[in-house]
Amino acid sequence: MNSRPLNIVILGLSITSSWGNGHATTYRGLVRALVQRGHQVLFLERDVPWYAAARDLAYPPHGFTALYGSLDELKEKFSTAIRQADVVIVGSYVPDGIEIGQWVIDTRGGIAAFYDIDTPVTLAALERGESLYLSTDLIPRYDLYLSFTGGKMLQYLESHYGSPMARAFYCAVDADIYQPLSLPARWNLGYMGTYSPDRQEALEKLLIEPARRCREARMVVAGPQYSAAIEWPPNVERIEHLPPRAHPAFYNEQAFTLNITRASMVQAGYSPSIRIFEAAACACPIISDWWEGLDYFFDIGAEILVADSPRRTLEYLFDFSSQERESIGRRARARVLAEHTVEHRAQELEDYARELLRRPY
Repeated sequence: MNSRPLNIVILGLSITSSWGNGHATTYRGLVRALVQRGHQVLFLERDVPWYAAARDLAYPPHGFTALYGSLDELKEKFSTAIRQADVVIVGSYVPDGIEIGQWVIDTRGGIAAFYDIDTPVTLAALERGESLYLSTDLIPRYDLYLSFTGGKMLQYLESHYGSPMARAFYCAVDADIYQPLSLPARWNLGYMGTYSPDRQEALEKLLIEPARRCREARMVVAGPQYSAAIEWPPNVERIEHLPPRAHPAFYNEQAFTLNITRASMVQAGYSPSIRIFEAAACACPIISDWWEGLDYFFDIGAEILVADSPRRTLEYLFDFSSQERESIGRRARARVLAEHTVEHRAQELEDYARELLRRPY
């Protein structure tokens, strides 16, 4: 890195607890990569009971993490840090996010950016007037809109909402953690994800119904908040919660893993989930639903498989040889390591920030 290190402050949903959210994993990897590139990073997290009771990384090892109990405490303790930072990033779903965004924009001495880990969900909430962490009048005031969704969504953010600079900032994998392991396969197919009503139909079609049709297949679903009313076949194992440290082994113990995309992400396109990159980095072959842009991230048939029916899922599970399955996993891993690691995202953030810092105002 030829230029001076950046002073970066991130106000995110959580970095200390991964319970029921994918934000923590994303922030942990990004902060590590930024610090290793020489940048100074302060992560600020609201201290809330549901994360306090389930902290799986109470003291993140990279950068500096601080908790605050209220908006007033945040302003009292960290106004100087906001003024002195080169870049201040406010993440989606941060409690009191609208008020925090207004304060950051009014206080900052450098760039103010909004980091949206669920762009289609955010924009749908804005259109309904229900967003609690972003308002339409804030979007033009943020210097940079970092979006988990790419494609046509970026132009829409600029033309419709007035963002001065909307850029794709896809999720990414920490390849130091997610790697192939020499573990025997416990399951033919697995899925990891918090319950979401708009994913349940696809889960039924692509995993639960195949399990009913083929009782010798071993399946697993990991994630919280599933209703007790769901009738799981006896060959589908349930795991309520897996901390991030257990994710690599979980993927390595599957012959295939299933990726299912939320309806809003399917509609928007170009919205890969963190899980798809994590699984690929572990060289676990992926069966996915289809959405626009999937073929931008992976070569269909060579690096990832697409299913639209229970029959197709079962064909993949039992018609592919172990050599074919392993080849798909290896190619997916190579693709992700070349394009979608946290180091790639840290470089992108640095490039976006330096572009803005060079602009005359």
